[in-house]
Amino acid sequence: MKHVIALDVGGTGMKAALLAQDGSVLFEARRPTGREHGTDAVVTAILDFAADLADEGRSRFGSDPLAAGVAVPGTLDEKNGIAVFSANLGWRDLPLRKLLGERLAGADGAPMPVALGHDVRSGGLAEGRLGAGRGVDRFLFIALGTGIAGAIGIGGRIEAGAHGYGGEIGHVVVRPGGPACGCGARGCLETLASASAVSRAWAEATGDPQADAAACADAVDRGDERAAEVWRRAIDALADGIVLAQSLLDPSTVIVGGGLAEAGDTLFTPLRAAVTERLTFQMPPLVVPAMLKDTAASLGAGLLAWDLLSVTPPARA
Repeated sequence: MKHVIALDVGGTGMKAALLAQDGSVLFEARRPTGREHGTDAVVTAILDFAADLADEGRSRFGSDPLAAGVAVPGTLDEKNGIAVFSANLGWRDLPLRKLLGERLAGADGAPMPVALGHDVRSGGLAEGRLGAGRGVDRFLFIALGTGIAGAIGIGGRIEAGAHGYGGEIGHVVVRPGGPACGCGARGCLETLASASAVSRAWAEATGDPQADAAACADAVDRGDERAAEVWRRAIDALADGIVLAQSLLDPSTVIVGGGLAEAGDTLFTPLRAAVTERLTFQMPPLVVPAMLKDTAASLGAGLLAWDLLSVTPPARA
């Protein structure tokens, strides 16, 4: 059975799969990233995990993986296979493609082909081909987590932009002069509508430092007026960001994933209404929940590996 390695490296854990040519998952595994042990330990953990996945493929299918794809957070030089910077994982200018290719070299010593991708853009690629964006020519994928990131889908591929920063909707300024963002600007979308932002606002409203976004959503469902106000401010900011993106990109579908999207209709019903209210001449997009949950980035990494082989897998049935 032909297969590739698909690996998603997160801040605390790694998710992986062996992916068939049709996009189906043949094997899945998870491991801790081990960042508490330092950057070198993280790199070793990645290489060891990939090697074990290759062994698993040989054991199950009697053949080597054809390629590997790895999705990582932070700043990337995808063309040259370098993980430029990750605050969470501590690396700078890590030649990850070269390291993985050499570790996974075949019996002839030739490095394995390795595709390196950004975690959110990889997740967007998977949602576009295998998830909520199947059959959609142009979409915007938004991940609402600790921060907010995005991916622009066009014709079955992700548009990374001229410098690799395409889709960074979390750093669109929607409230000029608003809260300071880690990027150096003020009023960025992620300072107002991310899960972290909602958690901070709800903790302040309740006086409970342990209160989080999930608790806020539950309180909204119970009719708590304080929670409703916190939620409304986040929805308003997110809707402003989506309408800005709609004016610039004109996607037919906006796919929303990440932890905050787990609130379901508590998020999507008011968000759809808020987006519609703000539109003037723009065509309204469908605003839909992501389908692939936390497996999206690893699936996307596998798709990148197949693309590297100049084989675009058909959408999974």
